[in-house]
Amino acid sequence: MRLRIFAALAALSLGALTGCGETSGTSASSPLRIMVPAAPGGGWDQTSRIAEQAIKAADPQRQVEVYNVPGAGGTIGLAQLAGEKGNGNLLMTMGLVMVGAIEQNKSKVTLAETTPIAKLTEEYEIVVVPAASPYKTLDDMVAAWKADPAKVSISGGSAGGTDHIVAGLMAKAAGIDPKQVNYIAHSGGGEALNELLGNKVSAGISGVAEFAEHVKSGKLRALGVTSGERLPDLDAPTLKEAGLDVELANWRGFVAPAGLSDADKKALTDLVTKMHDAQPWKDAVAKNGWIDSFQTGQQFADYLASEQTRVKAIIAEMGLVS
Repeated sequence: MRLRIFAALAALSLGALTGCGETSGTSASSPLRIMVPAAPGGGWDQTSRIAEQAIKAADPQRQVEVYNVPGAGGTIGLAQLAGEKGNGNLLMTMGLVMVGAIEQNKSKVTLAETTPIAKLTEEYEIVVVPAASPYKTLDDMVAAWKADPAKVSISGGSAGGTDHIVAGLMAKAAGIDPKQVNYIAHSGGGEALNELLGNKVSAGISGVAEFAEHVKSGKLRALGVTSGERLPDLDAPTLKEAGLDVELANWRGFVAPAGLSDADKKALTDLVTKMHDAQPWKDAVAKNGWIDSFQTGQQFADYLASEQTRVKAIIAEMGLVS
């Protein structure tokens, strides 16, 4: 009798362990969710959906779901992530935009309440105007901007994010008070694009990949890019070349909830590394003109900490936070 009871208990224990393995982030059979803390159509959304396909290519058994939680520069999604403590089946796409938005929105939840997984890419920003715009060059736009800052409306992503920072740095370089910038913030790149195509704003700022095709088709005109040198396959001067001493690269990465087990953290890191090495990801990086800046582990954690310090200083100087 004792032997039968012992055997039954052993079987139950083994079953429990097996069940845990099936629901943990360490199991390829566990569905992985990727949160996009923004509306569809922007850089985070684009990155997440490319990542979904690359993960499926690298690990065909893995189920992946991408979903959107828009608002407040990603801080609404960040707050939701904080409530998923210990969930090894969840990643959130984020980047420089979120670092600024946390300061701008005085978010109670910060990146300290996440687990850094990987830095993925860097991307330069582009300044565009509608094809029908009277501004043929950046000089034209800056002249009108200086004459009446309020009349030059600039559409971009979330307040305090990369696009907003670029607008503020451009204003400062042009001798305009950054606080006077008429910046129209959006929770997703699609909204900013629609305003530009509808001639509802003077100019727009976003990642190169989000506007490049519309520039090539003639629907938008590029006035400048934030790179140090001209970019291949894009007919646009650098901002420095056009007269404004501004250079800035946006970046994107993945974080997970806090409180992960070592096994789940390793499993997510290994999965994202496999994604990064998969051909669909490499192809997307090349197609979109992204810069591969892959980092994991402590290297990414240290980078994230330094970015928070750097961005906080920039937006304070611009007057974006009180």
